[in-house]
Amino acid sequence: MDDMLPVNDGTALAQDLSALLQDHKGQNVAVLDLRELNSWTDFFVITTVSGQTHLMGLLRHIKEFCRDRGVEILRGRRKIASDDEWVLIDLGTVVVHLMTERSRSFYELERLWSAG
Repeated sequence: MDDMLPVNDGTALAQDLSALLQDHKGQNVAVLDLRELNSWTDFFVITTVSGQTHLMGLLRHIKEFCRDRGVEILRGRRKIASDDEWVLIDLGTVVVHLMTERSRSFYELERLWSAG
């Protein structure tokens, strides 16, 4: 199957997830390369969601993407509360952050990890 990604190919996975989020109206999508900064993940993919419905839609698209490509979701399977403003999906080499504008402004992950 041509769509299968090698499990350790974090670069391609991060790029593909970034494109997926952009295609589904994720706002201000950012990919941070963290390979030189830590040992527990290679990339963060961060996007701003417009609300709970948008967050749930993006989460569904990510789950379908992972299922179709044989990528295991390590964390992120818990039930999402209606007031969640930040959902993290751990794919091992890539961690996806779906955040509301308020949570993204408050936590400032891009500034915190600015060396990436």
